[in-house]
Amino acid sequence: MSNRKIVVAVLVVVLVGWVSVININAGEAEKININKASAEELTQLKGIGPSHAAKIIEFREKNGPFKLPEDLMQVPGVGQKTFEKNKDLISVEEPKSN
Repeated sequence: MSNRKIVVAVLVVVLVGWVSVININAGEAEKININKASAEELTQLKGIGPSHAAKIIEFREKNGPFKLPEDLMQVPGVGQKTFEKNKDLISVEEPKSN
């Protein structure tokens, strides 16, 4: 019976370790650069479907790259609530010119 308890304890420790690693890696998820993201990448943002993704791309092509993450709210249909849900998921790095 004591061997069974040891095995269970070891399994619990291993599972807790895995959960910790998964949480750490999830926190380090790569942000989506709204200045170069494709429509498919943009739809990974919360509340951004294909039509909003198309509007974001159209907006940046017409007006140039976003300077601040908050500039996303200038896109028609993208409001404060959508921005707040995504502010930690987006970046606005300028595309590199070759």
